[in-house]
Amino acid sequence: MSSASISIDWGKLEEVVERAVKRARAEELKDVAEAIKTLADYVKKGFDIIAEHSKRIEELSRRIEETNKVLMDHSRRLEELTKAVQEQGEILAEHTKILAEHSKRLEELTRAVQEQGKRIEELARKVGEQSAVLGSIGRRWGRNLEKMVIELYRHVLEEKGIIPEKIERFTYIDTDGRYYVKGSRIEFDIYIHNDKVYLVEVKSHADIEDVEWFYKRAEIYEKIRGRKPDKLVLVAVHIDEDAYERAKELGIEVIYGAIVP
Repeated sequence: MSSASISIDWGKLEEVVERAVKRARAEELKDVAEAIKTLADYVKKGFDIIAEHSKRIEELSRRIEETNKVLMDHSRRLEELTKAVQEQGEILAEHTKILAEHSKRLEELTRAVQEQGKRIEELARKVGEQSAVLGSIGRRWGRNLEKMVIELYRHVLEEKGIIPEKIERFTYIDTDGRYYVKGSRIEFDIYIHNDKVYLVEVKSHADIEDVEWFYKRAEIYEKIRGRKPDKLVLVAVHIDEDAYERAKELGIEVIYGAIVP
């Protein structure tokens, strides 16, 4: 039996093995490369998302910062407003206190005025009573003074045909204001003798108003009685110079003690 010999080409085998190893390595590297690429894409997407989130966070942070500034400004204004309200409250409290004091003083003043008013009313009542008494005294004094003046010039009056005791007083009240002011009281001193009517006016001191009022009353007497007085006689201790001249102009006879310039 013949034996066969086996020869191995180690060089070729080594080449084949090397190619196989290279092929295997190429396949693994390809898978690794694809895995790395996939990982890189994923990482890139992650970084993009992180960048977007960072941008949003930055924008949000900016807005928060602005909001914080607004809040701080509002807090400052609120603090100022609170302080102002407190100050106004203090001022209002002070004004309320002052108003209460003024009200108290006003009440005291009102009471004082009321008491003063009562005193004034009482004083007015007493003055009224005194005025009535003084008025009565004044009227009596006036009549007595007229009598004194007439007595002083009695002889002159008698020389002119006037008897003082027969001088009578006539009082007319103009109730409807027909001749003078409505309700006015007009007095006349009259001397009548031999159907002649004399109006007599007696004064301690006569001025121009007295003269003209005497003449006016003579006109009123004429309207009331329907006849003009025959003579107007003014008796005065003193008479102003202009009053004397006016009396002469009006036709009034004057009996006097002295003319006052």
